[in-house]
Amino acid sequence: MEPLLVVKDLKKYFPVKRGLWFGERADVRAVDGVSFAIARGETLGLVGESGCGKSTTARLVLRLLEPTAGEVYYGKTPVFKANREEMHQLRRKMQIVFQDPYSSLDPRMSVKEIVGEGLVIHRLARGQEKTERVAELLEMVGLGPEHMGRYPHEFSGGQRQRIGIARALAVGPELLIADEPVSALDVSIQAQVINLFEDLQGQLGLTYLFIAHDLRVVKHISDRVAVMYLGQIVELAESDELYRNPLHPYTQALLSAIPVTDPKTKRQRIILEGDPPSPIQVPAGCRFHPRCPKRFDPCDTETPVLREVSPGHWVSCHLY
Repeated sequence: MEPLLVVKDLKKYFPVKRGLWFGERADVRAVDGVSFAIARGETLGLVGESGCGKSTTARLVLRLLEPTAGEVYYGKTPVFKANREEMHQLRRKMQIVFQDPYSSLDPRMSVKEIVGEGLVIHRLARGQEKTERVAELLEMVGLGPEHMGRYPHEFSGGQRQRIGIARALAVGPELLIADEPVSALDVSIQAQVINLFEDLQGQLGLTYLFIAHDLRVVKHISDRVAVMYLGQIVELAESDELYRNPLHPYTQALLSAIPVTDPKTKRQRIILEGDPPSPIQVPAGCRFHPRCPKRFDPCDTETPVLREVSPGHWVSCHLY
């Protein structure tokens, strides 16, 4: 099956100056050579600690940011070469749900205006037809038509995120990028929103790029999981395989930090040394080697490549 989305060697460098006035120019390597593909109807989880480049990758895929290098294909359409009209059409097919459900909603617009804005921009519905479509979308995400006249501040965090999901679904997308959609919500509400994502995928046949730093959430919803560290993917595998047999030392450390609900179960916690390096001063060789408990000679000089060590399981580490 031809993948719906293909990302090839994607890079995004942000130029900065070292020093107050005329400092030396440097680059923040937010995303540095990321490649993956997502099949139609699949959910790819993208995980990693804060600042590793997950959200920047999402914005590059949607062309909300222009890349430094690399390619993104939606089907056979090269996203970065699309003209204005082609991008307008692609916007309908690719939508995003943002992390903060409050700051991503205009406080001066009613729910009807927020959810219906895409319908007007893409000329999909107006007047009574738009009202009926907004009511249908709200019911789809667990709200009701009676909420159309209200404003974002009148809702809880979970309800606001449902409004954000309804807005993303309004134009009938095929690919939905969820950028840490539950990290700002209470734990009890997180499960409800995750279940909503799964129900919508079954109803509408959606494809997800699901970004999170909570590995429990990612395991629940993802078919495959990609682990990012300092702008690069260090491991990629099917969800069950990754959690059963993590290969990269960074993935092993992340999984060891997941709380265990059974008090009788003992888990060996892996404590990493130091803090993540600056994306301005990227370490030579393997980027993880300054913190890696298993580092050896080639790690500080030779950069490992992402290679397939078993069917469908890719890892970027000199151990393999």
